[in-house]
Amino acid sequence: MTDAYIYDALRSPRGKGRADGSLHEVTSVALSARILNAAKERNRLDGHAVEDVIWGNVTQVGEQGGCLARSAVLLSDLDESIPGLAINRFCASGMEAVNLAANQIKAGAGQAYIAGGVEMMGRVAMGSDGAAIAVDPSLAMKTYFVPQGIGADIIATEYGLSRDDADALAVESQKRASAAWAEKRFEKSVVTIRDQNGLPILDHDEYIRPGTDMQTLGGLTPAFQAMGEVMPGFDKIAMMKYPHLERINHIHHAGNSSGIVDGAAAVLIGSKAFGEARGLKPRARIRATAKIGTDPTIMLTGPVPVTEKILRDSGMSISDIDLFEVNEAFASVVLRFMQAFDVDHAKVNVNGGAIAMGHPLGATGAMLVGTLLDELERSGKGIGLATLCIASGMGAATIIERV
Repeated sequence: MTDAYIYDALRSPRGKGRADGSLHEVTSVALSARILNAAKERNRLDGHAVEDVIWGNVTQVGEQGGCLARSAVLLSDLDESIPGLAINRFCASGMEAVNLAANQIKAGAGQAYIAGGVEMMGRVAMGSDGAAIAVDPSLAMKTYFVPQGIGADIIATEYGLSRDDADALAVESQKRASAAWAEKRFEKSVVTIRDQNGLPILDHDEYIRPGTDMQTLGGLTPAFQAMGEVMPGFDKIAMMKYPHLERINHIHHAGNSSGIVDGAAAVLIGSKAFGEARGLKPRARIRATAKIGTDPTIMLTGPVPVTEKILRDSGMSISDIDLFEVNEAFASVVLRFMQAFDVDHAKVNVNGGAIAMGHPLGATGAMLVGTLLDELERSGKGIGLATLCIASGMGAATIIERV
């Protein structure tokens, strides 16, 4: 079986996902095309250089609808002979694009792919595409559906995670992200986004709030308590599934949950022969990939069983992993991961995460892989694991090894 290597990883800065965000004027297809162009220019991808562009985006409606991947290829400077595949595995869409590309290369279906994703959350609202699990009564009742924030609070309740625990992790995420930017740790990967006149629009993650502290977060109201306890009373639904819980402890708020942002990311993946033919040096080998389904009510525990699965399938142990990127969808997701594996926080999200920088749904998985690769190179470490929780109860993971 052919090995799959990462040759490049790049991303846009994350812009605030609202009307006054710096990237708000840029459409999903335009931002995608800009990132594809950067990948082409940095790696001299002329002609039919890659087999396909696999592109994740979650809210596939309106300007993010259709086959956004193919639209992005056509708007970009890539050759029109390169097709495009739009995929959706919710928050892991960008990672699933990477994993799918890697596995096709391993199986001999093409020598190279560009994989990644995009989400313009300020332009296309999360949930505006509808979802059967939320709106179809037969499915919602069968799965004991509750919103993701309630699921995050269930994790906190089930595993004894306090609000102070969650707030402390959030403060540390802000601190690490601010330090990473100050030390230019993202410089290799972040592409400045420019307007049609070539003027810079955004060159940094603008969601970061470096002054965040425990006192600031302590004044914030739990974001999901009202919908849990009052209307429409999702706590009661959750406790039908988990009758051993006396109540749901609502610890999450805007400060310890991921930010709504705009962004895109791409990873260039190819075989050894691809790199040799084009004079490109591989940066990492994709050692293993995995996905799994989990309890759809608590929903966000996927990083634990999918990590167990990927380690088991690859014959590795948790001690073999030098660095971890665990998406900070909510603080309890990362806290539960560290609790389950007894992993030192010093190895997890060392440059901050989505609580500080934001979570552009379809792009985040690819961003995590790129951030992990950059940090392995910066720190001289060897093996890293990236993982995400996923809506409706799933998990995804990727293990890479620096070369």
